[in-house]
Amino acid sequence: MTTTAQQIGDQPPAHPVEITVNRKPVTVPDHEVIGLAIKEAAIAQGVKIEPDFQLSEELGHHQTRIIGDSDLVHVHQGSTFVAVGPDDNS
Repeated sequence: MTTTAQQIGDQPPAHPVEITVNRKPVTVPDHEVIGLAIKEAAIAQGVKIEPDFQLSEELGHHQTRIIGDSDLVHVHQGSTFVAVGPDDNS
């Protein structure tokens, strides 16, 4: 008999999700990630941002919400985020 991760109480396997950060595709490891993990994944995948950039989620209908580094975010395929530098006044 083989032992699975579920049987020994480990975390269930991750399900990568493709999101968008600054109009670039980024894959995050699972449906629940923290803000810093989104920025780190974006940086690792070539998006030209820095860890201190402010992250916000585009909610639609011209609405956004600020995502802090430790905020847990539930993402889905196609979730869209914008990261801007601390000196960007746009």
